[in-house]
Amino acid sequence: MIDVIFASLAEDFVPGVVTEPLVFYFSLGETKKTVHLDDKACSVEEGRTVDRADCVCKTDETFFISIWNEGYRPGMGDFLSGKIKSNNPTALQLFLKAFGKD
Repeated sequence: MIDVIFASLAEDFVPGVVTEPLVFYFSLGETKKTVHLDDKACSVEEGRTVDRADCVCKTDETFFISIWNEGYRPGMGDFLSGKIKSNNPTALQLFLKAFGKD
């Protein structure tokens, strides 16, 4: 299921939402992906392909799927409990918007 989500990112991408290049690194249990976004395109790479990402997101696959497919939006409690971790929660919101998930 998680691979299907990442495989469809390029076709689901909404151009113009992101105004400057951003790199996201997702560590979702066993799944590790690097996603590059800019104003025109999205690309996905297996594993961590950059030394430093603009936004790192760590959670389990089930929680990510609930965010992506079921519209769940993590709250402060989710971050404080460690259910989801990120160095840039605001960028995560932009990531969702870039795929029409806002």
